[in-house]
Amino acid sequence: ADDAEFFGVLSAARRLVDERGLRPKLLLSGSALEDFAGVPTNDPNAVIVGTSPEHLHYEGLNEAVRILMESEDSQLIALNKGRYYRRSDGFALMAGPFVAALEFATSRAATLVGKPSPDFFLAAVRDLVRGEQAVDLSRFVMVGDDFNDDVAGSPDTGVG
Repeated sequence: ADDAEFFGVLSAARRLVDERGLRPKLLLSGSALEDFAGVPTNDPNAVIVGTSPEHLHYEGLNEAVRILMESEDSQLIALNKGRYYRRSDGFALMAGPFVAALEFATSRAATLVGKPSPDFFLAAVRDLVRGEQAVDLSRFVMVGDDFNDDVAGSPDTGVG
């Protein structure tokens, strides 16, 4: 597949930021930050959490809590709620446990923009069909390596 046929979580998150006019605190890895070039981040009104070992630590989470608690309108956005993944040195936490901590600390639910959110799968289809009136969702396939973290939401949409 070429880049035009790929719709990822960063595309979905960037679209949400643009649509809502957000100024996010980005708790993302360096490579993921490239997708948010040009997005204003001063005076944040949202926190976006991805799997980012360099940002997901006590002080980074405290800063996120402050942003979320300072305004009722601030938003918590999760790129994923995965539990863990395997690295060469063993298991490592994904964003999910950190998102859960922020949800607990702030009493607000995160908006999940990535897999396995059914909205993510439908956004990907909308991006690919660009204006087709009738769409046969069975023409689309979800590919992932973890049923719970990747694939679980796609059957709820009709995506195979």
